[in-house]
Amino acid sequence: MQTKTIRWPAPAKLNLFLYITGQRSDGYHELQTLFQFIKRCDYLTITANSSNNITIAPELKNVPLESNLIYKAATLLKNYASYPYGAHIELEKNLPMGGGLGGGSSDAATTLVALNYHWDLNLSDKILSELGASLGADIPIFIHGKAAIAEGIGEKLSSVEPKKSHYLIAMPDCHVSTPVIFNNPDLKRDTPKLLHHELMNNKWENDCENCVKKHYPEVANTIDWLLEYAPTQLTGTGACVFSTFDHADEAELLAEKTPKWLNCFTSEGLNISPLRELLSTLNKN
Repeated sequence: MQTKTIRWPAPAKLNLFLYITGQRSDGYHELQTLFQFIKRCDYLTITANSSNNITIAPELKNVPLESNLIYKAATLLKNYASYPYGAHIELEKNLPMGGGLGGGSSDAATTLVALNYHWDLNLSDKILSELGASLGADIPIFIHGKAAIAEGIGEKLSSVEPKKSHYLIAMPDCHVSTPVIFNNPDLKRDTPKLLHHELMNNKWENDCENCVKKHYPEVANTIDWLLEYAPTQLTGTGACVFSTFDHADEAELLAEKTPKWLNCFTSEGLNISPLRELLSTLNKN
């Protein structure tokens, strides 16, 4: 067991495009989406122990421990341990909940990757991804740790290297429910499937955007304001949106111009996640 306390990153992601190509008989939607990471992260400071207990601090407001994805991921992984391993996890929450940046899914993925390391379980990324997928469709991309096109319901990943643009990410003051959007009759569900090279060279759009804008005026107002200055679209099912720039100073300049009601930050796109970078460094030592 690795008992040294380690601060693990749980990075945000952007969906640079998101197309819904159909709906299966079980209700799940078939997707084609492009994931890229950004530098903004939650952090999980983890100390492994032999208590057989998982403790998390601070408690997430309105989220019981048993519903916390970090707790669920750690409990799932304990089934693979032959000893009464436990851990104390300190969560530094920087990513908004319900923002479409993957915060909860990324926290769960980091928990699986980190505890696999701390507890010396040596489970493969494939097994970790299967465990993660049982908790949430976005978790496998964070375990994969490389920019990728995701297909199926998000579980089929193909690594790609999109341009590492600079982004202004805006966080409208609302919480968009993913199930509400995917169950909405207004949602576009019939985009034709394309080959990867076609996807990478087309104009990128998000099939959820019109539906989200229609039902969440805060998102519509944010997108409309930013579109005056730069290409802007929704990430995931929202609520966060991003504007794309070639240079960091262009993103910073717009961030300084934004009105007080528009909460935003800037970040560079990353094709290798900070979690994957840290794990590589630890495994070399």
